[in-house]
Parts: sequence; structure tokens; C-alpha cells
Amino acid sequence: MELNHVIQRQAQDQMIEWIDTSRRRARESGLNSMKIPMFRTVMTQSELICKRLAYEEILSVIRFFMDKLLNQLQGTPIIIVISDEKGYMLELAGDETMKQTITQLGIKEGVQFAEEECGTNGINLALNHRSPVQLIGNQHYHQFFHSRVCYSVPFHYTDINNLLGSISIMTSLEQAHPYFLTMLITVVDSIERELLLRRQNRKLDILNHIMMDTTRNGIIITDREGHITEFNTYAENLTGLTKEDLIGKPVINLFPMGPYIDKVIRHGDKHEDIEIVIEHPSGQTKCVCLFDALPILDEYDNPIGAFGQFRDITERYEAEERYNYLAYHDELTGLPNRRHYNDHLNELLTEAKKNKHILAVLYLDLDRFKLVNDTLGHSKGDHLLQKVAERLRKCLPDDTVTRMGGDEFSILLSNVRDSNDAVQAAQQVLQLFEQDFVIDHYQFRLSTSIGISIYPHDGLDAETLLTHADMAMYQAKAIGKNRYMIYTPSMVRQSHEKLTMETDLRKAVEHQELVLYYQPQVNIQTGEIVGMEALLRWKHPKNGLILPADFIPLAEETGIIVPIGEWVLHEVCHQILNWEQSGLRPMKISVNLSPYQFLNSNCVDAVERVLKRTGINPRHLELEITESMTMDVEQATPLIHQLRNLGVQISIDDFGTSYSSLNYLKKFSVHRLKIDRSFVKDVTSDEHNRQIVGTIIAMAHQLGLEVVAEGVETVEQLSFLSEQKCDEAQGHLFSAPLPAHVIVEKLRGSWSKPMR
Repeated sequence: MELNHVIQRQAQDQMIEWIDTSRRRARESGLNSMKIPMFRTVMTQSELICKRLAYEEILSVIRFFMDKLLNQLQGTPIIIVISDEKGYMLELAGDETMKQTITQLGIKEGVQFAEEECGTNGINLALNHRSPVQLIGNQHYHQFFHSRVCYSVPFHYTDINNLLGSISIMTSLEQAHPYFLTMLITVVDSIERELLLRRQNRKLDILNHIMMDTTRNGIIITDREGHITEFNTYAENLTGLTKEDLIGKPVINLFPMGPYIDKVIRHGDKHEDIEIVIEHPSGQTKCVCLFDALPILDEYDNPIGAFGQFRDITERYEAEERYNYLAYHDELTGLPNRRHYNDHLNELLTEAKKNKHILAVLYLDLDRFKLVNDTLGHSKGDHLLQKVAERLRKCLPDDTVTRMGGDEFSILLSNVRDSNDAVQAAQQVLQLFEQDFVIDHYQFRLSTSIGISIYPHDGLDAETLLTHADMAMYQAKAIGKNRYMIYTPSMVRQSHEKLTMETDLRKAVEHQELVLYYQPQVNIQTGEIVGMEALLRWKHPKNGLILPADFIPLAEETGIIVPIGEWVLHEVCHQILNWEQSGLRPMKISVNLSPYQFLNSNCVDAVERVLKRTGINPRHLELEITESMTMDVEQATPLIHQLRNLGVQISIDDFGTSYSSLNYLKKFSVHRLKIDRSFVKDVTSDEHNRQIVGTIIAMAHQLGLEVVAEGVETVEQLSFLSEQKCDEAQGHLFSAPLPAHVIVEKLRGSWSKPMR
């Protein structure tokens, strides 16, 4: 298998080199990749007719196999293109819609696919390099083909290695799969074999034909006693053996072909399409071949010897092996995939039922992994998944760990004694995540939530066990993440409640069930209220007032947070306008942006639209982004600058709890930091927290930033923050979050200041 992987990797590297070289030539020739390619070289009608007549037998063979292929792929949107050896398109078949589309662009029978006219394309590459080629998406030169995938395979008269043309499959990028190339290679192999047989039948002297060294088949011929009389050059190349060493020797000793040929001589057997593996004597290479062994008869049908022929199908074999591997393994991590999981678990369940064993299913989901993808990009997210898979693979036996998809993994434990064994395995996995992950210059402390189900206690079949482990995993996430939970029957009810809540939440904006509360932000030195933070609440028609912690995670998980976030932004700007029009003193109101809003390409446009619609002073709107949302500095910096250019205020929320550094704050050009309440809570009792808070305030002031402390609940906390010259404070010491109309009443009356 390792040798197969090496050969396959070399072939892939070679293909990439061909593609890169072709694309470079196209650029150097001045082709504009943004324009639709021009097919200027076209056969005249008479030239096309003549060419088809010359290819009449070849095309009839190809049509026979193409019809079978199209029937097999019925319903799949593909087109098949047949070209001659110079790239002229002779026939086009397949999906009518796709045919009409490309025909309108001038791609029709008789046009020539030439690199100098239409850039990098599969037909030219396959013909030029006489090798199967796949072009996926932007590997094509012209952007018009970036939504397509093309698989091209050249075909020959195999007995003389004469290039005849190419056969290509084109389909949409969504349909891309290595199976198409495997299938096309197999079909071309069948076409070439049929063409070879037809040519052979037209030969009067079959012995002269099969002994031709120009054939791409290895040939072995024996006399009636089984001694080798001919061993052609191609056979020498494939086996590493020489004709001089073999002539006159018994064929039975020639492995692996000899025993088959000997049976032809001794018993009149016939062998066709036998798959054999030939190892080179050097031990450095081996090839997979299709082998035939047939008798040689005289004009009276008496046997006068035997011949064997074998053809190298290593490339096709490796493509099939790769397809079979991908069918049961995850391409990114190399772990078994969900299909393998289902088969393996069913096998274990059959054995467990027979032997009365206990099984355990552990279902893992990485905590907050989507945030990594959204902030750093999917390439780094993929790298992180590979790191996770590597740790799990080292910790657990083979065939135990499965990647179920996305950031979800499963672990199967067979023949465990009881649930304690599963718990120990879960604890071992949690320990794996205590060490940071490092990708490029980013350092992560990632965690995972684990659900456990036990056979036969929690289910008797694969689907039930996985469903119950999944429920337990979500329960582990709901109560704080970075832990395991064992399934209990009550979780079914909780799962139904979650589905119900999701349904209700989707209707909340439409039914005007969401409301905003406001919590004052106070200047620590003067006691003056200088701003408010808008905090979301859900007035559920049956369950009453629901706090954000109980529904925001679900909103983020389902994507409902996007319309909710837009509604909050709209409501806050209108509230600012209403308060100003009612004569209240203008002050800033802070709005929390979710990562999904901040990283949305329409974020800046959405803010600009609501500012124009309401006409408020942008300085009175403050957008709070969490520290973790700035992890990808290159992506966050331009977004923050665009928002600042609108005139709004920017603050970093929950500062000190995530990954960023004060070194980046000047680059971000934010206005203020909000110290997370977890640090403020213990400043009067924890010296370490006191030092952290003091350092953040001092360094922020050095950078010209204001500092807001969240979660201030005691006079002692306020006194410490005052000593450290913190600018503003927010918390229950001043006021709990209140509805807008209560805030108005208090602002019009007297708002008592806490004593320090």
C-alpha cells in the first residue's frame, strides 16, 4: 500500500506540474482568462465528414461503450466529448442542457481544442502527455470553466501505440469525484481492447501480429511442449527479465504468468483478464497487469503452442484503490469515515450479541470550532482537524476513531467491562486537549464535548446508539463544554425541547417577541451615566422572559443569529433617535456583534444602511466585538477600519479571555476595551487578578484607549478600579439591565450614585 501511495503521489505531482506549465504558457501568450475562450480553428464541413469516415469504425466502438456509460450515469449532468489526436472535436453526447450551453459559446463538432486559443484544458493535456488527466475548477485557465470539472483519457491502437484521440467527461464542480476518472479509464481500456481485437481479426498471420514489439502488451509464446519461444521487448521492460535468459526454458517456472500458460498447454484452458502483480527483480517497482493465456492453433484447430499477453493497468488499479479507500476513509484526516463506522459498528454489534459483550459509543464534537473556521479560515481549520485526528489516532487503537464529518468524531470501544471503561476513555481524550494546538503562529487551547452510550443498555442497533451518544454530547455542551456525559432517557425529552425552542426562535423576530434591555455605563470619577449597553431578551409567549445565555448559543448554532443581530442593530439605532427626539441627553449605546455578523461580507453595508435610515450621529453607536473575533488580524483589521470610517465607536469585549494581544490593539484602532467580569469579580481577593486588571488598564491608557470594567457589583471593586484610573464601569452596583421605558423614567428623575 505504501508503494501504491508513492506511485499515486508521483502521478499527482506530475499532473500538477503539467497544469502549472500549461497555465504559465497561456498567460505568457497573452490569453485573457476573464474572457470566454475563442475556438478559431474549425474544420470545414467536408473536412469533418472525411475525418468521421476515417474514424467510422473507431467511433462505432466508442459509441457502443459511451451509450452504456451514459445509461449507467443516467440522471447525472455530464457531457462526453470525443476528439481526434489533434484535439478536433468529433462528437458530443450527454446532458442536453449542458450541450446547449456550451454550443452557444461556439464549442461544437469540428472545433479544435488548442492551448494557444482556449488555454489549459483536459483534452490538450491528455493528448500531449498521453496520460489520464483531471482538471478541477480553477485549474482550468479560463474562468468560464472554473465551475466545471473535466476528466480526459487518451486512447490508442494498443498494438502499435498509435494515438487516436481522447475521450472526456465534463460535469459541474459539485459533481466532482475521482470515480469519474476511474470509470473513464476502465471504459477506454475496454474500447482499446475491442479495437485491438478487431484489428487482430483482420490479420491473416496472428503469430506475426502478437510478436510485434511495437505492441503495448507483453507477449510470451511457447511451443507445444511449453518451452518459451518468444518474449517481446515490452515483456522485458515490465518484468525486468531478458529474452536471452528465457528462450527455451519451461514456461511453468515463469511467475506469475507461467502456471496459467502451462494449464493452456496441458489441459486446453483459456484464461482472460486475470489480474496479476509483477515485481521487478530490483525490488524497486511493481506493476499490476491484466493477463490473457490462450492456445495457438494450426489451420486444423490442433494446438501447436500457447501465448500469453499482459498489459500494465497500474494506473487504473491505483485509481480504483484510491476510490475504494476514499469510500471508507476521510480524505482530510485519513481516519475511517461514517460509512466505515456503520459497517464496523454493525460487525461489532453482531459479535457482541453473539458473545453477550458490552460496547461503548463515544461521540465527540469540538467546542467552538466554527469560530476558528470563521476567524482564521477553513484551511487553518482543516489543519487543526488533522492535528486533532493525529492525537486521537496515537491515543486509541486502529479502527477505533472515526471522523463523522465536520468537527465531529466517534470512538467505538468493543468488549468493555462496564460504563467505567468508557468514562476512563473519555477522560483520556479530554486530557489530550489540555495541551495547546499550534498552527503557524497561532496557539489554541481547544476542548471537546463527549457523549457516551452503552450497548445494550442504551440501544440495540447502530442508529439508536449513535443518536443517544449525540444527545449526551449536546447535553455536555449545554452545561459548559469540555466534559463528558453518559446518556440517560431524560435527554430525549431535552432534545425535543431543543427542537421546539429552535422552531420558536425562528418565529421570534417575526412575532416581535424579542426585546432590548439597557444597562448603564458610568464614568467612575464623576458618577455620570455616559452610555448604555443593549442586552437582548426573549419574551417567550409560554416560557416568559428568557436570558441570552439560554438561547444565543442555539441561535449561533443554527444561523438564526444573523437576522436577530440585524434586528438588534436596527432597534438600537431607532432607540437612540427616539431618546434624542424626546429631549434626553445624547449618549452612546453599545451593541454586541456576533462573529457571524462581524465576518459577514455585508456587515459594513448593513451598519451604513441603518445609520443613513435613522440619521443618528454615528458616534452614539458603539459596536462591541469579542477578543476572539480578532484572532485573524489580516481579516479583522480592514473590517474594523471600515466600520471606524463610518464614524461608529469600536470596543473589544471580554478582553483578556482569548487569544489576541495588546500589540494588535493599536493596529485595530479601537476606542475602548471592556475588561471581562471574570477578572473584576475577584479583584478584592485575588492578587493575580488585581495585577491583570491593573496591567490592562495601564497598557490600554498608554495606547490611548478607554477602559470599561464589566460586572462591578461591590463598592470595594469600584474603589479598586477608581484607584487604577479605570474610565468606566458597568454592573449591578449601578443598575441591573432595564427595559427602555424604565431607563427613560430614571434618566428624567434622579439616579442615585453608589458610595465609594
